Amino acid sequence: MNRATPVLNKKAGKVATAIGPVDGESVSIGSGFSAQSFRARDLGPAMDPLVLVDHYVMTEDTFGTHPHAGLSAVSLILPDSEGRFHNRDSLGNDFDLLPGDLYWLQAGRGALHNEAPTAGSRTHGLQVFVNVPQQFRFEQPCSLLVRRQDMPVISTSQHRVYVALGETNGIAGAKSPGLPMTILDGQLVRNGNFEHELASGRNAWVHAIDGAIDVVVLANETRLQKGQAIAIDNAEGGEPITVRVSAGNSSEAQFALLDGQAIKEPFVQQGPFVMGSMEEIKSINQAFGEGRFGSLD
Repeated sequence: MNRATPVLNKKAGKVATAIGPVDGESVSIGSGFSAQSFRARDLGPAMDPLVLVDHYVMTEDTFGTHPHAGLSAVSLILPDSEGRFHNRDSLGNDFDLLPGDLYWLQAGRGALHNEAPTAGSRTHGLQVFVNVPQQFRFEQPCSLLVRRQDMPVISTSQHRVYVALGETNGIAGAKSPGLPMTILDGQLVRNGNFEHELASGRNAWVHAIDGAIDVVVLANETRLQKGQAIAIDNAEGGEPITVRVSAGNSSEAQFALLDGQAIKEPFVQQGPFVMGSMEEIKSINQAFGEGRFGSLD
């Protein structure tokens, strides 16, 4: 599943590495949900702070009302989606996500969530579980909605990149409710390229949404086919590194780039819960069973 890890940069004994290309695991649930699923348990610290990335298509209600705790559940609705993606949660939110929108649910000590395409809709997106430091795991839940029309756009003859969250190339979008994170939704023309600086202490995830892309970090180039991803680990890097995403000469390409501050703490995942230990998992399961996550009424 994973290619050997190459050394990208070394300075003062600190090394930046990359794992990829990665295909993910094929997952289907019923007739209305299919995904390529990428998990930190398979990729290790290169994904930090990401716990899970599902690149999915959903056409009908699949998960119903479900809990989250100890993590942030982030939905990036890709622009080729059709129709509406209805979102409700125990924070009182009740709205439709539209193509290109981003929703960040920081579950904290516990929240309920329900999201599904409306009738006749087709949702194409990335569902991302983002870890949080242990000291913030039991905070009050909060959320952030970023509409496509409110995202800054970097547009040149080579690319069109929406800054869904964070900052790149001096252009700042909305701020994450949690640790600093950048989320970019980019389109490359044929032979086009885009560059993003990855700071020391941060990791990046680059995903080929449509078409093939080349990801270049220093002298290392990795070709990603449609649906593949690469994790770039600069958590211990000695300096910032440039991540370059390029399209080939045969077609346009779409990519997503996620850049987050590495947490570098052990964690335990059990389904929609991420905690620091199995004891905390048991405690949060008890809280959910006792109805302490609120309701959607």
